[in-house]
Amino acid sequence: MKSQTSKRNTYNKPIRAKGKTVVGTHVPVMVKEVLGYLAPKRSNVVVDCTVGYGGHAAEFLKRLGQGGKYIGLDVDGKEFDKTIWRLKKFDIATAFYRKNFAEIDEVFHDEGSDGFDIIFADIGVSSMQVDTASRGISYKADGPLDMRMDDRLEKTGIDLLAELSEEQLSKSLWELSDEPDHRIIAQWIVGQRQSSPITMVDQLVRLVFNAKGLTEQTWKKKQKASRFGSLHPAARTFQTLRILVNDELGSLKKLLEKAPACLKPNGRIAIISFHSGEDNLVKSAFETGLQDGTYQSISEKAIKPTMREIQKNPRSASARLRYAVRGQ
Repeated sequence: MKSQTSKRNTYNKPIRAKGKTVVGTHVPVMVKEVLGYLAPKRSNVVVDCTVGYGGHAAEFLKRLGQGGKYIGLDVDGKEFDKTIWRLKKFDIATAFYRKNFAEIDEVFHDEGSDGFDIIFADIGVSSMQVDTASRGISYKADGPLDMRMDDRLEKTGIDLLAELSEEQLSKSLWELSDEPDHRIIAQWIVGQRQSSPITMVDQLVRLVFNAKGLTEQTWKKKQKASRFGSLHPAARTFQTLRILVNDELGSLKKLLEKAPACLKPNGRIAIISFHSGEDNLVKSAFETGLQDGTYQSISEKAIKPTMREIQKNPRSASARLRYAVRGQ
C-alpha cells in the first residue's frame, strides 16, 4: 500500500497529454486563421491577452519589426515566467503583465498608448494547466480540486463545492455546460458535503458517476459502442466548476466592453473561445458593436478549425474564432 506522502507527490506529475501534444507544452490553435484575419504588420502594437505557452506570441513576434511592440498578458504565474524566457530570443520591443485580460484598460493606461492595432485572446485552458494533476482541472487524474488558473484568487473549487447552494449548482451546471443531469448532480453534491467535504478529483468523479447511475465499466462499454466515443460523464461538471472558480465569463464580458476603447481606428480584435457560452458573448458583443458603429465589420460566422488540424490536435475541435474591425 502506498503512503499518503507518495500519493501526494504524484499530484505534481503531468497527466498524459491528449493526442500529439507533448506533456508540458501547448499547441496553439488556428494559427493560420488568426494571422490571416488579424494581418499583423511590422509597425503594429499587438496585445496578446492570453500568452500561455507562447505559441501565438511567437508567430506575432516573427511578423513585428523594430517599430512594432508585443504586449503579453497572463494570470498563470507558474507558466508565465517560463514563456517570457522562451520569447526573449526575439529582438522586438515587448512588455509583459501578470494581469487578467479584464484589466486591459489598465494596461492601456500603463503603456500610455494612443491605441492598439491588434487585440487577441485565446480563452481556452492551456494544455499545461489541464495536464497538471495538482490543479484539479482535469478529471483524468486524482488531485486536489484547486481549479485556479491564477493562484492569487482566494477561492478554489473546494470552496465553491462547499458554499454554493443546490439551486446555484444546478443552475450553473445547466447554463454554463448544458449538463442534462444538473439537478441530480447538484443534489448529490449537497448530500455528500453534509457528511464529508469534497476535496479531490476522484471524489467528484465518483459522485457524478453515482448521480448518473453509471459505473466506470458501464460507461466504458457505452463509449466503445459509440462510433465517435462519448463525452466523459464528469466533463461538464468539471468545466462548470473551473468557469466559476476563475470567473471566466465575467472576465470575458469586461474584455469585450473595454477592448473597443483600446483599439486604434481600423484596429482588429480576434477571440478564440471553446464553448457556446463564451462564443455567444463574443458574437453578441461584436454584433452590437457593428450595429452602433463601434465596429465597421465583423466575421459573418464563427470560424472553425479544419479537420486536418483537429486530427493533429484533438483539443482544437471545439475552438471557435470571431474577429471584428474597429470603426474609423
